[in-house]
Amino acid sequence: MHKRNVTDALHLQDGLYSVQLADTRGVRWQVCGAIWQTCVAADESPTVVAAIAAPATRWVTLTVTEKGYAAPLAALLVRGLAARRNAGLGPLTLASCDNLAGNGRVLQALCVQEARAHDVSLADWIDRACVFPNSMVDRIVPAASATTLLQAQDGLGLADHAALRTENFWEWVIERHFVDNRDAAVLASAGVQVVDDVRPFEDAKLRLLNGSHSAMACIGAVAGLPLIADCIAQVPVRNFIHGLMTHEIGPLLQRPHWADYRDALLLRFANPHLQHSVHQIASDSSLKVALRWVPAAVAALQAGLPVTRLAFCAAAWMRYCQGVDDAGQAYALSDPNADTLRSTARVHATSASATFKHLGTLPAVWGDVLPQHPHWQSLVTDHLRSIQSHGLLASIAMLAAHPSQV
Repeated sequence: MHKRNVTDALHLQDGLYSVQLADTRGVRWQVCGAIWQTCVAADESPTVVAAIAAPATRWVTLTVTEKGYAAPLAALLVRGLAARRNAGLGPLTLASCDNLAGNGRVLQALCVQEARAHDVSLADWIDRACVFPNSMVDRIVPAASATTLLQAQDGLGLADHAALRTENFWEWVIERHFVDNRDAAVLASAGVQVVDDVRPFEDAKLRLLNGSHSAMACIGAVAGLPLIADCIAQVPVRNFIHGLMTHEIGPLLQRPHWADYRDALLLRFANPHLQHSVHQIASDSSLKVALRWVPAAVAALQAGLPVTRLAFCAAAWMRYCQGVDDAGQAYALSDPNADTLRSTARVHATSASATFKHLGTLPAVWGDVLPQHPHWQSLVTDHLRSIQSHGLLASIAMLAAHPSQV
């Protein structure tokens, strides 16, 4: 873990914590006891290295968010794997659970690169013997808040400083790729889907769930709707998200029964108990857009499908970057490029074409194809001009009133 307050709370509670499971039917509390030791990796790296190198260790799982896949993570893992090999112990299964396309391969490449800079034989052992399955984990877990802690006190009759809330739905899909092949049956017995190719599930989650989340995050922030449930409760927004998934993203997905997944998502978004903040989801948006919208937009353009709603999402993000909502209330941008994005968006706030020129052509966000595509340029600019003139919710309603345009 990387947050001292979380590890301290769990240490005082012997690793126990509670989870509020909620859906439209109500809530229930569950106490979890799977954690027996915690530490802050940045401050206690020897503890992490020792745990990786322990004879009883067979798996390492990681949930560090997309931006966590960097040199410090690889260095820590490689130190543990080196200690393990030096002790004559066998290889491990290392499973990423983050929102990254091909997350297992990304993690493998990161570790091999780090090891090769110091020890070629270690790099070869990691690449050859250790296993990095791709996986997709789908469960909405809002950030913990003071409200969650108060609800835990009411629901359990005791203080829990590490309480969380989530939904009843969960899905874990993992590639059939393990050091010990018997692990597949164990995982399947617990409800995990073990498959030969995770990509269809991964793409569906990134584009349908995460893509819709990012769209509603930008819409909600600008429209003054604080929660995802508030956004989806607006009929024009719900219809927009349904159309986005149905007409522009879903038809190109390979996930079996993707329409059923879409319908389940609409119900999950409406869950009144999750209290999922749009500003939490909008954090690091300049990093997320490239994964959540761009591949879908490029694929739709190449297939001749409509991209009007995806272009509206892009315009909404550019408007979101101003850091002030339609009522004139300022909000913080939590983004590694926040200062540049905000100043650029504000300088060009009255010119849709100038905004697109400066924010819609950033290669790190939009890649190389979309900024050069005339139809995409025109759509995004027109949407942004409408948002600037009429406000965000009014622009969505206008879009719905002209179905021939979508």
